[in-house]
Amino acid sequence: MFEIMAVTKALADETRVRLLAALQGGELCVCQLIELIGLAPSTVSKHLSILRGARLIEGRKHGRWMYYRLTGAQAPPAARSALTWLIDALKDNPLILEDRQRLAQMIETQPEGLCCK
Repeated sequence: MFEIMAVTKALADETRVRLLAALQGGELCVCQLIELIGLAPSTVSKHLSILRGARLIEGRKHGRWMYYRLTGAQAPPAARSALTWLIDALKDNPLILEDRQRLAQMIETQPEGLCCK
């Protein structure tokens, strides 16, 4: 029951849904996610912590930087099902499409990442 409650809580916020959709394209640095979402680093970190607690994402540290990606096969069934449903449900959402376009431009213009500022 805990897994289902954690997943539903995580999906109950637009910012967290946007973060999940952004990570659909692959691993991103927290700096890129902060730039995309446009919120304070502490706010984005709190959202990422909730997503990680629900086991919807996983992170890895590389030097000073933290990178996140969607969980893989080791995620609980509730998390995997929720991600599959969410990605399908949002494929034509205007805000998600706009985020994808902005993210692609960010990566293209700053391939070394935003963390090196």
